[in-house]
Amino acid sequence: MAMQIGIGILGYQQFIAEGAGYDAWISVLITGLSLHVILWMIYKICETVNGDIVSAHTYVFGNILGKAISSLIILYYSAYAITVLRSYVEIIQVWMFHEMSTFLFSLGIILLVIYIIFGGFRTIVGIAFFSIVIPSYLIFIFLFSLKYSNFNNLLPIFDHSLKEFAISAKNMSLSYLGFEVVLYCYPFIKEPEKSKKWAHLGVLLTTLLYTGLAVLTFAFFSEEMLRRTIWPTFQMWRVAELPFVERLEYIGIATWLLIILPNICLAIWISSRLIKRIVNLKQKISVLLIAIVCLIVSVTFQTREEIKLLDGYISKAGFWFSYVYIPLLFMSVLIAKKVKGK
Repeated sequence: MAMQIGIGILGYQQFIAEGAGYDAWISVLITGLSLHVILWMIYKICETVNGDIVSAHTYVFGNILGKAISSLIILYYSAYAITVLRSYVEIIQVWMFHEMSTFLFSLGIILLVIYIIFGGFRTIVGIAFFSIVIPSYLIFIFLFSLKYSNFNNLLPIFDHSLKEFAISAKNMSLSYLGFEVVLYCYPFIKEPEKSKKWAHLGVLLTTLLYTGLAVLTFAFFSEEMLRRTIWPTFQMWRVAELPFVERLEYIGIATWLLIILPNICLAIWISSRLIKRIVNLKQKISVLLIAIVCLIVSVTFQTREEIKLLDGYISKAGFWFSYVYIPLLFMSVLIAKKVKGK
């Protein structure tokens, strides 16, 4: 859940509405339920090879080709970390500090990420746990928007074609990315068999959260207004009024740092872990190298169009990896097992 909930939840409503309009919440629900099938495949892959994705690639393709394929995933997760980092810094610059240096703030986050990763995998998991528990109070802020919501906006239901629903489902992929982290963490789970129900429960809770927020957003915004809103989630917080604080969205943005931390930490940890498995380089060295690359590259993205383009590429890559490559790898592992058994 900590890997799934991050930057995507702040603006996914706008992207999914481009396909099926205000019927898109149905696509959110169906896409979330389909993740259970992919998650089942992931566990089957890991159980069969008794290891992570590098073990699966070696099992199917051999040592050299398997490691070559695994190296491509390093690029993907490094780009994922850059996307989350730059998107969050952009939010800070737009909503709070317009003249803030992209480099300095990115450097501060990267140093914190390095410190957490150097604490070991348990430390990363601890941060992931607190990133779900502590910011959970933010859910109650959405109750303020109910006063201004009109659920008739969602009617009529099922008023779009299957193609439009599919477009919305595909646009939702960036927000749902992260459940595949099991492919890399499996060797660290003490009792993998017992973890299955919790993994599926985590995906289910994320699905319900995204679906509920999509319904509330569609009831709050008109379609025309939603098209012009970059971060609908933050905009909904602006209607909240409390006697002791005027701008609740500032508190939400500050709290969001805790939410995106495990996104970046796990992405860089996965990349460094894969480097260690492929070329046997010390993980601390690879963490530093990847962190420096992420910092330098993130600064090169300056405009909203460039950041949006980066988000789009990562979303497409995540969609193909989750819905195409993982099923193909699953079938390949089963075939290899059958052949090797004979």
